[in-house]
Amino acid sequence: MKKVISTLLVASAVVLLTATFGFAEFAATGTSTFPYFQLGCLIVGGLIIVSLKHKYNKMYTGEAIGAFALYTIFVSMFTSPVIDAIKMMVS
Repeated sequence: MKKVISTLLVASAVVLLTATFGFAEFAATGTSTFPYFQLGCLIVGGLIIVSLKHKYNKMYTGEAIGAFALYTIFVSMFTSPVIDAIKMMVS
C-alpha cells in the first residue's frame, strides 16, 4: 500500500508540474508558438520517472519529485521566451 501511495504522489507532482509549465508557456507565448515538443518531452520524462519510482522501492518520493522538478526547469530553459529574455539581457 505504501508503494502505491508514493507512486500516486509522484504522479500527481508530475501532472501538476507539467500543467504549470503548459500554463506558463501558454501565457507567455499564446497558441502561435506554443512549445509542443518540450511539452511532449515533459510528458515522456514524467512517465519514465513514475515508472522508475514504481519499479524501484529504494527510490525516495522526494528524490523522484526533485528530479522531475529539475528536469522541468531544464526543459523550460530551452523555450523561445526564455531564450529571447536571455538575448535581451546580454545585448
